[in-house]
Amino acid sequence: MMATWEIVCQHTYRKHLFSNILKEEEFWNDPNHSISKAYERTDQAILSNSSDLGRGGSTAVTAILINGERLWVANVGDSRAVLSRGGQAMQMTIDHEPNTERGSIENRGGFVSNMPGDVPRVNGQLAVSRAFGDKSLKSHLRSDPDIQEMDINNNTEVLVLASDGLWKVMSNQEAVDIARRIKDPLKAAKQLTTEALKRESKDDISCVVVRFRG
Repeated sequence: MMATWEIVCQHTYRKHLFSNILKEEEFWNDPNHSISKAYERTDQAILSNSSDLGRGGSTAVTAILINGERLWVANVGDSRAVLSRGGQAMQMTIDHEPNTERGSIENRGGFVSNMPGDVPRVNGQLAVSRAFGDKSLKSHLRSDPDIQEMDINNNTEVLVLASDGLWKVMSNQEAVDIARRIKDPLKAAKQLTTEALKRESKDDISCVVVRFRG
């Protein structure tokens, strides 16, 4: 049941999020507001399809390059975007963890558990403070994204977008070092996934590499 709902949630997320962004009439004038509205609409679409499938959900990270010059990155949860500029890793997203957003969770009537040997969790269940879906915890969670923007210059090399299954076993710098060495971005993403599995990552791994130069 949990796996089924995760598949439904991720399918809806992939199907709706980017199209929702492009549907926003003010996107070219106000990308920040448009991306936030698109995330909200996507979360509503996921919740409307949740039926009685349980409390599963999804994190998300998106990247939009405008005119080849300006990069916009947004995320909810602990999926992360890391940029390589001049060989140095730059994290463009914020990991939304229960401990760092405890005040927001408690203001919404939830609590953060800190059990020995485990990570902090919302109501003892969820290890992120923002997510799509998660209907049973939605009143305690946020689904609005953090949004960052950056100019792309001649020193910008690669962008790695990945779920926490990668970042739990690999530093930002290690990830961009691997990605920079491989010219084909698809092969680079596969190599990062393979390396995470070699390091015995226990979580789902999704990875996309975007190459800007070379």
